[in-house]
Amino acid sequence: MLTIGRIVHYTLSKQDVLLIGSQDRLGNHVAEGEVYPAIVARVFVGNDGKLANLQVFLDGNDSYWATSRHEGEGPNTWSWPPKV
Repeated sequence: MLTIGRIVHYTLSKQDVLLIGSQDRLGNHVAEGEVYPAIVARVFVGNDGKLANLQVFLDGNDSYWATSRHEGEGPNTWSWPPKV
């Protein structure tokens, strides 16, 4: 079950990359399809608990606010980290 504070994986979309690139950043380059860890900041009720706002931690000293993202596969979605 998705709850606030959980860590998920977020896959960047082309639009995410454009928005991140327009910010004053210190971190490393980002590209569409790259996966980064994210903390769930809010879960929206009534969407099977799969729609959330995320604070995505990029490679470096930066983060990205990803709002209203669905669970899924591919760009612009979050997923559970694989069990190792």
